[in-house]
Amino acid sequence: MSSNDVRFSQRLTIEQVEEGHELAPKFDEHGLIACVTTAAGSGEVLMLGYMNAEALKKTILSGEAHYYSRSRKTLWHKGATSGLVQKVVEMRIDDDQDAVWLRVEIPGDASCHVGYRSCFYRSIPTGEGDQTRALRFEESEKSFDPSAVYGDAPNPTVL
Repeated sequence: MSSNDVRFSQRLTIEQVEEGHELAPKFDEHGLIACVTTAAGSGEVLMLGYMNAEALKKTILSGEAHYYSRSRKTLWHKGATSGLVQKVVEMRIDDDQDAVWLRVEIPGDASCHVGYRSCFYRSIPTGEGDQTRALRFEESEKSFDPSAVYGDAPNPTVL
């Protein structure tokens, strides 16, 4: 599989980008496009990642999620190490083609490298009165043991 098999169109007009049938993604100044990933069954938000052109092309061709790791500065096939590969059920691009949405299925039903189902496992209290803004855990149990999957190596995604 060569990522050269997918070609992106040049962005020429607003009408072409917003109403046309051509894939003309808009990557940011770092060559990245945001990607929201949700569980195909429940719709739960699993993660927010970024793709460079190569990751977007590989995702399209393989039907499995690929991202670009900003912290490691490398292409990342989600689940290649853990076995929690994200199989793309549906892939969409937003109106001005600067964000991608993946609906995925995952064996084991977990996505976060910390061991939780979703990377959004904590909530932030809003409104008046809670000045400390202590994060609240919304998932009470981890879906898997990260040290059993990844070993005791330091977390490569946190700076």
